Amino acid sequence: MARRPLIAALAALGLAAGAALAAEPPAPGAPSTPAGQALMARQAHFRDQAAGFKAINDELKKDAPDKAVILANATKIKGTAAALPTWFPKGSGPETGLKTAAKADIWTDAEGFDKAATQLQTETVKLEQAAMGGDLDAIKAQDRAVGAACGACHSKYRAAS
Repeated sequence: MARRPLIAALAALGLAAGAALAAEPPAPGAPSTPAGQALMARQAHFRDQAAGFKAINDELKKDAPDKAVILANATKIKGTAAALPTWFPKGSGPETGLKTAAKADIWTDAEGFDKAATQLQTETVKLEQAAMGGDLDAIKAQDRAVGAACGACHSKYRAAS
């Protein structure tokens, strides 16, 4: 029976420590606003997406591309493309005053942006399917289609950096 108070005290201590950690301020230089945090998360997601696309392109330049690497990264960028529309909550654009390549057009032309995001999603699904099939010519062709979908969105919704 003496253990119950000890367990309860340890649990309370754990909750207090968790609350203290949750209440810690952001790291120096990190944005403290939800919009700033969304912007930073968006940039991290785009770095992940770019890394997956680069990995595919690096493999396709090899004499003997590793199809497993291509498939893993095609699946990765399909996932990031599916999530991409959620990376742009209202108020996380240039109005934050933080450095961003996102143009205000993302929010003022939401229909056009959604259409561009849907096109990327469609092309990344096809890339994953081509990668599953293993035909390098089909993979290369679909890789170009994904690149074109990225470029179409960037040309309208991304500021030159």
